Amino acid sequence: MYINSYNSPLGIMYMSSDGIYLTGLWFKGTFDDKKHQNNYIKKDLLIFEETKKWLDIYFSGQNPNFIPQYKINNLTPFREEVIKIMNKIPYGKVITYNDIAKEIAKKRKINKMSAQAVGGAVGWNPICLIIPCHRVIGTNGSLTGYGGGIKNKIKLLELEGNDTSKFIIPKKGPFL
Repeated sequence: MYINSYNSPLGIMYMSSDGIYLTGLWFKGTFDDKKHQNNYIKKDLLIFEETKKWLDIYFSGQNPNFIPQYKINNLTPFREEVIKIMNKIPYGKVITYNDIAKEIAKKRKINKMSAQAVGGAVGWNPICLIIPCHRVIGTNGSLTGYGGGIKNKIKLLELEGNDTSKFIIPKKGPFL
């Protein structure tokens, strides 16, 4: 496994790869750090250059028109369903954990799906930004549960043109 870094406007980000695919993208010093192993070899790879290009476009305030090739290890069918829905969230928009739960329940033809279970799958996401977990919020507009830090979530949503004054910022929790 390989690693490289990117100096974003929000701080250093790390990216990991198996040598071909992007396998992780996260902010240094955040809760997400704990999700990634730390026995990587630092190396320059084509996938890292492609990811840096994507990040340059994104942090310039534009929606990149390509997705770096990624591979997600330990992907369960439920996590895959959640990721597919997150990948459909348009740039500059948000949806709720409950919206995702309802979509999965409808697809599975069941009465109800747990929004909390969805929250666990969203929080498990190893590739932030590219898989836009920052665009998922609580039903009441709460900006809960972002492993990259609530301050970063706010800045990312603002970068995409969201009016964050309408959201509720938690006063305590593990992701602040």
